[in-house]
Amino acid sequence: MQVFLGLGSNVGDREGYLRKAVAAIGKLERSWVRRASSIYETEPWGKRDQDPFLNQVVEVDTKLGPQELLVACQRIEKDLGRDNRERWGPRTIDIDILIYSDVVIEDENLRVPHRLLSERRFVLVPLTELSPTVSVPGLGKTVREVLESCSDRGRVELYESRG
Repeated sequence: MQVFLGLGSNVGDREGYLRKAVAAIGKLERSWVRRASSIYETEPWGKRDQDPFLNQVVEVDTKLGPQELLVACQRIEKDLGRDNRERWGPRTIDIDILIYSDVVIEDENLRVPHRLLSERRFVLVPLTELSPTVSVPGLGKTVREVLESCSDRGRVELYESRG
């Protein structure tokens, strides 16, 4: 299955956490990282009184089911020190399943495509960089079309690596 994961970090070595997360995703059973977008520095979304984020999107081929992938991503977050105490708060790493093939899922613990995908420019910009013509399941639009109609005007700038 072709899957797109959104990654974000705004605590500590933000770039390092993204690198570690991509490496850990690449080591998941029956999964392969195909490509990773550029890294973007972005304004916080939802809870604005915190440090800027680094965001990236990773394209993965996986044979893991959606729930298995969710559990694996949550394990990676925990291993990298993710603290879930505050909704939309600061975090070492956040990994969201944005798109899982052409599947629409609406479970209590997993919604795919990600329920806020169309409202988050910080995810849509790197996702469009990777696959502008991929269809967003349930929306009948391509990723590029969703970005073009996104009302979020938050800052999303290409990040220059310091390492």
